[in-house]
Amino acid sequence: MTLAPRFLVNLLANYRVRRLRSRLKAKENGAKPQQATLHSLLAHQRNTAFGKEHKFAEIKNYDDFRTRVPLRTSAEFRSWVERMAAGEADVLWPGRCRFFVYTAGTVDGTPKLLPATADMLRHFRGAISDGLLLHASRAGHTKIFGGLHLHVGASTALSSANGAYAGYLEAVAAVTLSEWSAKNIYAPQPELARLPEGPEKTAAIATQFAARDVRVVVGTPTALIILADTVRQQASTGPKAAPNLQAIWPHFECTVHTGAPLGLLAPDLQAAVGPDATLHEVYSAAEGIFAVQDGAPDAGLRLSVDAGIFFEFLPLHDLPPLPLAKLGSRCIPLEKAEAGVNYSLVVSTPAGLCRCVVGDSVRFISTRPPRLMVTGRTELALNSFGEQVTERMLTETLLEVCARNLWKPVNFHVAPYLLRAVPRLHGCHEWWIELRPGTVRTPTGPVLADELDAELSRRDRDYSTCRANGVMAAPIVRLVMPGLFTQWSEAHPVYGGGGKLTCCRNDRLVADQLAGIAKFHSETQSPFFHSR
Repeated sequence: MTLAPRFLVNLLANYRVRRLRSRLKAKENGAKPQQATLHSLLAHQRNTAFGKEHKFAEIKNYDDFRTRVPLRTSAEFRSWVERMAAGEADVLWPGRCRFFVYTAGTVDGTPKLLPATADMLRHFRGAISDGLLLHASRAGHTKIFGGLHLHVGASTALSSANGAYAGYLEAVAAVTLSEWSAKNIYAPQPELARLPEGPEKTAAIATQFAARDVRVVVGTPTALIILADTVRQQASTGPKAAPNLQAIWPHFECTVHTGAPLGLLAPDLQAAVGPDATLHEVYSAAEGIFAVQDGAPDAGLRLSVDAGIFFEFLPLHDLPPLPLAKLGSRCIPLEKAEAGVNYSLVVSTPAGLCRCVVGDSVRFISTRPPRLMVTGRTELALNSFGEQVTERMLTETLLEVCARNLWKPVNFHVAPYLLRAVPRLHGCHEWWIELRPGTVRTPTGPVLADELDAELSRRDRDYSTCRANGVMAAPIVRLVMPGLFTQWSEAHPVYGGGGKLTCCRNDRLVADQLAGIAKFHSETQSPFFHSR
């Protein structure tokens, strides 16, 4: 129960929901707010070190901007960010930056430090608020603001140096809370939130909030499932666990999942939280909060066109083989984006990141209004043989094959596999798949391989072409014993908790690690690509 009178909370929340609906209706194609955002960003950065170096004062329009400023990854802003962290003012953004945020380091395991300026903190605060209001708009009521919003995941602790503070996105998001939110709805308390992610923290949260009025739980899909299972076990009085979170928290209605699409975890998460609980997705990263679900899951995520971030889109087919710095002219603004095309997402933000290639591939479901879905990480998409297969395509393919055979996938990973190097490169995809035991039809590797091959050929034109012209052979499927992926996660931890397994990589890094755990014979491993 909140400290503020409930009728005032509902009154204000309903007013803000109506305002948000009006905003969204007025900005259906997003072109005008995006143009205003670009002009604002350029004006702010004109007299910074970065703006002077790139002659922002001479930029008059988007074409000038696209020509004058090259594309960069977040790692390529390192020299400017280090100057900001050392206390220098007016580097990427006006004034001195006091907060910094780490990226997740999904691709190479090395988090990067990015600035979180005062204007960037305002972006995070406004986008988080819009995300919750969009759920209230979908639900048709504002009851979520009458109880606690429980956040799970990485530590909110901040390190300090040179008068500046750094932490992961969870920590920076906590800094942006309004005084009312911090006192009334945010949970857990700071001393518990600052604990590192792991079983101890999860158990402590479950114990402390088992009898509280929790209405929303926020975190990555994996963290949400682990918390739900822990709460259910602790709340059980007999030999069986409580069926779901709604049986424990009567007013519970929503999970907000961030960090990754649900993928294979959707059925497990829905079962854990309850049949009537909403699974609400927010597309967030250290670089910003980009889009929020405003309808059914298959309708995509509504792009946040007026939240201070300018978006550009680089067709995924244009990424190789030219270097990134020479691809800036191939980007397009939002008004020229097309539905059904895979793009690499490029952002300019009020943190001073200008034309930053986020590393995600996205595809628009519609452009009026702009709704998109995340299709994977660009550096992890499978393209060793020209097949251009995204993470989402692999996930959807496996889910379809398993659904029609009544198999339940637990986890999977796909990597390139070299069959023959002479007279030409010749290889295939190697699938590592863990299925839930107890199926009517017994799965085998060859059966799964045939069905995955046919389904992926049907769904993906590039893959079908590679198979037809002989560049690629049929896939190989390794069905693994239960627990293999859990073993991998425990052996390869990332910040604050268990490893984050990507469903594919364009190298053999994870596949070779899985092979080591599975203890395949050496002759099975000999044709593998070397890990990078």
